[in-house]
Amino acid sequence: MAAIVSLLALFILFISSSVSSLSSNYYDKTCPHLESAVTSAVKTALSNDKTVPAALLRMHFHDCFIRGCDASVLLESKGKNQAEKDGPPNISLHAFYVIDNAKKAVEALCPGVVSCADILALAARDAVALSGGPTWEVPKGRKDGRISKATETRQLPAPTFNISQLQQSFSQRGLSFEDLVALSGGHTLGFAHCSSFQNRIHSFSSTLDVDPSLQPSFASNLRSVCPAHNKVKTAGTTLDSTTTTFDNAYFKLLLQGKSIFSSDQALLTNPTTKALVYKFASSHKEFENAFVKSIIKMSSITGGQEIRLDCKVVR
Repeated sequence: MAAIVSLLALFILFISSSVSSLSSNYYDKTCPHLESAVTSAVKTALSNDKTVPAALLRMHFHDCFIRGCDASVLLESKGKNQAEKDGPPNISLHAFYVIDNAKKAVEALCPGVVSCADILALAARDAVALSGGPTWEVPKGRKDGRISKATETRQLPAPTFNISQLQQSFSQRGLSFEDLVALSGGHTLGFAHCSSFQNRIHSFSSTLDVDPSLQPSFASNLRSVCPAHNKVKTAGTTLDSTTTTFDNAYFKLLLQGKSIFSSDQALLTNPTTKALVYKFASSHKEFENAFVKSIIKMSSITGGQEIRLDCKVVR
């Protein structure tokens, strides 16, 4: 027990030192046109594919939750080592080309200066802003990591998690209940495959086939899209009713029994998180403010060592 407490204390100290090492003006002199180059790459991709913002936001989250925001999620598998992007929770990640294109543009402006981790953090910010959400100053100065292991993706919070599991996962990274609920609001963008919510609509328990917390007609629609023995790997549903717009619809639907994941519904099983869901459902502005605060906090967990010239391979 003492060892666990000691380890957690070291992790919190690590987070604190990481946050202090980042700065919003980190590249003002060395790469002043960095942000416009990244925004341009995201805009170009978005004009051709409306799913890009959700993909970039999810990619950033999945990166930060493993070894800190070190772009380890971007590395390719090599030899006998399977990288994070090939781990089961990350198989459906896409739009890596957007980061590659942004990196290429940035390298043309200021070679060897900007990390892939910073580019991913900026791209995630742009993804939210270009979807009608808030914008914010991204603290910069992250370094890229050299290690990426598919086995470590088991550390990612699963869509089947209950509130205790979610709290543990977030608290281990220095994130609070408010961060948990605010960042869950990122589910306002995106798509879920049947496999990630099958547990709620088929064989829910020994006595119930469907999760009783689901609104009946909504559950029926989910079951029609995802039959019990569904073999269509691309089948699924959008995460909320405004899937390409960053808003607070996710929280409103959650209160109506129209959430997708067990981990979404779990937010209503704790008094603190439930109160936050009501707060964000009733005020778009409160949600935006909390989301910005929480994503800056999450994206400030760092751990890399180098500046990659190619985001896919260690330098």
